[in-house]
Amino acid sequence: MKTGTVTIIGRPNVGKSTLLNALLGEKIAIVSDKPQTTRSRILGVVHRPGAQIVLLDTPGIHSPRHELNKRMVRTAIEASEEADVLYVMVEATGPPQAGDRAVLRHVREVTDASPRPAFLLINKVDLVNKARVLPLIADYSRLLDWTEIVPLSAKAGDNLDRLLDLTVKFLPEGEAPFGEDTLTDQSMRVLAAELIREKLFLRTQQEIPYSLAVEIDDFKEEGKLARIAATIFVEKDSQKGIVVGKSGALLKAVGTEARQDMERLFGMKVFLQLWVKVRAGWREDDRALEELGY
Repeated sequence: MKTGTVTIIGRPNVGKSTLLNALLGEKIAIVSDKPQTTRSRILGVVHRPGAQIVLLDTPGIHSPRHELNKRMVRTAIEASEEADVLYVMVEATGPPQAGDRAVLRHVREVTDASPRPAFLLINKVDLVNKARVLPLIADYSRLLDWTEIVPLSAKAGDNLDRLLDLTVKFLPEGEAPFGEDTLTDQSMRVLAAELIREKLFLRTQQEIPYSLAVEIDDFKEEGKLARIAATIFVEKDSQKGIVVGKSGALLKAVGTEARQDMERLFGMKVFLQLWVKVRAGWREDDRALEELGY
């Protein structure tokens, strides 16, 4: 059996969570078009003949402004240090940015300290002319000595089987740490909170998505029914009004969309109740961050 940990790192919004979901064939990581959607390390397990790949999706590496963001970046760095293989994700839509170069500096530090395979994944190749990919490969090859370079599209599913085949070759031998039916180590409570937060990210703008947190207050399974109560925290009274929406419309829409996703993922009916509360400055509050799972 070949098995090992593969950590996906990159700057925010390059498609790391989309890749995780695509490789698993199931949505366990929330996705939006906003940077810094992923706040925690998310584990997913890919089962292949004779191999088990433990994938770690991570927050984007960026310059942090809040204590929350510092914890997010620290999470990504720690996950990369425990990897047997590194997936370093960039976009095919443009040359290396300052954020990409910062990620590469970290990769160089990690691989210098403890050598391990590093794959360059050039994502979103479906959005560009193929002729633009070769110069991009040359640009990134000058910046780091890559084990493999794989152009792909996480969203369209292009080249993902080849990526997994190459990955298995570089995994160490050992006993599979997870059972054959394990998809993730995330609890249903965590998945529920994340699905609610995703719908809020998709429906709010400017600073509001980054000022939001979700806590599951109660989660009860009654046969094929899950009763879930959750609190959405914001930092200002004005944000609370926006999240609730006119006559409660936005909150109702978020609840409906999150409930539908939960029912599909959990395989049971869901009764979901949502409240919105103000918790000023929670992104800088160590106690609040601990309580919210960050």
